[in-house]
Amino acid sequence: MKDQVINEELTADAAEAVLEADSFTADEANEEASGNGGETQRLQELADEYQGRALRVQADFDNFRRRTLKEKEEFSKYATSKLVTELLTVLDNFERALVTAPANPEFEAFTKGVNMIFRQLDGVLKAEGLTAMETVGQPFNPEYHQAIMQVESEEHEEGIVTEEVQKGYLLKDKILRPAMVKVSM
Repeated sequence: MKDQVINEELTADAAEAVLEADSFTADEANEEASGNGGETQRLQELADEYQGRALRVQADFDNFRRRTLKEKEEFSKYATSKLVTELLTVLDNFERALVTAPANPEFEAFTKGVNMIFRQLDGVLKAEGLTAMETVGQPFNPEYHQAIMQVESEEHEEGIVTEEVQKGYLLKDKILRPAMVKVSM
């Protein structure tokens, strides 16, 4: 009987220990669950942060791609600007030669040939996008005109271009060379 009481006491102690162990396990489980919830939340925040970074990198790459494409288009659009700029002096010299060509019938064929070469060069440059600026009679604009002199003029108001000393040119929509002009005062 003593053994039975001891067994019952042991069984009661064991049951109590099991209950304590179960309650401890339940507490631990609650702590683990709340800990996992915190871990889950931390991992979710980390995932959101990485997703945000990835979206920013993707947006930066898209902007880079658009910018380089635009720069490439701009470069190809104005790639010939250096050559055309150098040819402007040749064009100017052709114009001067044609203006000063003698009216002598002996030079008529020569003058006609030079005129044909000038028109051919002018046509090639126009096909490339070169256009001469219209300046005489226009208001002075420092973006398009380079004033080299002010003159008194009775037929033009103040600030109007009265004479063009050197032609100005545009290549497509970009100023290649401003026009040298005289402006009324």
